[in-house]
Amino acid sequence: MRVISGEQKGIPLKAVPGRDTRPTTDKVKEAIFNMIGPYFSGGFGLDLFAGSGGLGIEALSRGFQKMIFVDREMKAVQTVKGNLEKCSYTDCCEVYRNDAERALKAITKRELVFDGIFLDPPYKKQQLEKLLKWIEEKRLLNNGGFIVCEHGSEIYLPETIGQLQQVKMETYGIIRVSIFEWSDK
Repeated sequence: MRVISGEQKGIPLKAVPGRDTRPTTDKVKEAIFNMIGPYFSGGFGLDLFAGSGGLGIEALSRGFQKMIFVDREMKAVQTVKGNLEKCSYTDCCEVYRNDAERALKAITKRELVFDGIFLDPPYKKQQLEKLLKWIEEKRLLNNGGFIVCEHGSEIYLPETIGQLQQVKMETYGIIRVSIFEWSDK
């Protein structure tokens, strides 16, 4: 696992120890960023199920300015912090140990709005739909922003959730990636 492109290209990233976290493969990560970027001129992002922090770090390497990482597992939080140090991104990031719902409530209280949100939870459809509804209802995504959902290939998310519109969906073996954007239609 490594940073694929951008200013930190080639830096190896550590995976979360144990078998509870499934890191996004380099192939899938490359495909995701080809769908949403591949590069950015600024941006504020949220990596809600951070794991090793690979998706958020890739976004930073490709031009995002700031990122919040959240994971409920202490081993993941420690891994994210180590990977951020290795990539010299500690000054532009916040890392929290929290579950997704509590983190979104805290983010809502802070009135934060994101340009990019990465959702790569344990593969449970209901949780993704619930989180997408919360993000939409609380308006946590900027116009022109995106949400990347990584989930099992057997899962099909709704094409529309309020103002969120699914704009892309690709399958890579057992993994499906769904991309949502804000739609003012």
